Amino acid sequence: MKEALEERSGSKCELCSAPIDLQTYVVSPKSGQDISENAYLCTICIEQIDNPEKIDPNHWHCLNESMWSEVPAVQVLAWRMLRQLNNEGWAQNLIDMLFLDEETEAWAKSGMSDGEAIKHVDSNGAQLSAGDSVVLIKDLNVKGANFTAKRGTAVRNITLDPDNATYIEGKVNGQQIVILTQYVKKS
Repeated sequence: MKEALEERSGSKCELCSAPIDLQTYVVSPKSGQDISENAYLCTICIEQIDNPEKIDPNHWHCLNESMWSEVPAVQVLAWRMLRQLNNEGWAQNLIDMLFLDEETEAWAKSGMSDGEAIKHVDSNGAQLSAGDSVVLIKDLNVKGANFTAKRGTAVRNITLDPDNATYIEGKVNGQQIVILTQYVKKS
């Protein structure tokens, strides 16, 4: 298995391309019996994957390239790491571009714990929940509706975007709009 992974990866980490300290990594919840269920990773990537509190966002800029791998195990790991880094603007942009087939996406989601679920937070860091009320902290031009949502406007009964931690939806002036969480505070 190790020789096949070395050949497939070109003897480099399949996520960050580091050429040293490489190991076979079984991508959960798969068994690792098939080469497609494994990735060939460096110890730095493995440590950060297995210990989310040790994640260095700067290390993961490498996903800009590795997320395009044709290897399902690498796609799954890239998707999971981007989801964990979703508060980083660059990571959110990458996950918006990443496409996984249904089977691979199901595999990626099945290996994530609830602790890694998307959390929506307001401009002060308070966690938002569906149904909360928020107040706009900045005047916002509403594209396509030809009006400005004024600072101080209350938005009640918000909904959360399940795929993007920076987006919420709510009604302003009778119009359902998407609002960036950085421009609201929980009331």
